[in-house]
Amino acid sequence: MGEVVNLRRARKDRAREDASRKAEANRIAFGRTKAEKTLTEAERALQQRRIDGHRIDKPEQD
Repeated sequence: MGEVVNLRRARKDRAREDASRKAEANRIAFGRTKAEKTLTEAERALQQRRIDGHRIDKPEQD
């Protein structure tokens, strides 16, 4: 015969595991300091300015 399982306990354990996985994903996605976020934004802005600086404007045609 199989092992006796308390269904209420199994549901709670599964919910805890799901919450743990979601928390881990959130730590990865949102777990950056303000300094890291500011640095990333500054780097992105610098790259965008460099790209815009190399852009060649085409004359408008009628």
